[in-house]
Amino acid sequence: MKFSKLLFLSFICMLLVSFKPINTKTLSNRNTSIYFLSDKQQLETLMRKAYEWIETKKTQTDFDVVENKKGDKYVGLNLKSHNKIVEELKKSNFFAQQFIDNYNKIGLKIGDNLKTNKWEYFVGELPPYGNDSNPWCDCQDNPDAFWKTMKLNNLKVENNKATFYWTWTEWKETPKYKVTAVKENGVWKIAYLQGFDSKTYF
Repeated sequence: MKFSKLLFLSFICMLLVSFKPINTKTLSNRNTSIYFLSDKQQLETLMRKAYEWIETKKTQTDFDVVENKKGDKYVGLNLKSHNKIVEELKKSNFFAQQFIDNYNKIGLKIGDNLKTNKWEYFVGELPPYGNDSNPWCDCQDNPDAFWKTMKLNNLKVENNKATFYWTWTEWKETPKYKVTAVKENGVWKIAYLQGFDSKTYF
């Protein structure tokens, strides 16, 4: 018994003597890989989430106009509806201030031009601005839930600014829709959408 106890104690002593603390320098010198989403992945996620929000949560009528008392002519912008959408755009966190300011400017200009009779827009006729398409996609029809398979093409990123085109994959006929995004506080946001280019409206 004494021999076995001595053997056991000597074994424990050997373990304690041979124990070495972890060398933190060695660990810090090892290559550790941390995964970051690429700009393309971040932008693709932004566009898909933004368009899901646009199609399912945003107030649908952009630049809602009001009729005169006769009901035969549009004479101004529905400011209550317009201001509501501007607030929705801000709160969504998908859009840069540049886009929000441009959207607001377009709406107010439409209202002014109708109010001052610079434009005549009769009920039942096409508006004297825009291109008779949905400005969010420059299209008149689109596949269901098209944002799920939206693809980004011709991506160029430089100095926290990205330009690209998006397309959808469900139909052969697809818009080639131009977008500019900018980084605000390290987060990509939509700064320009082709369908809201002021040249289309004025």
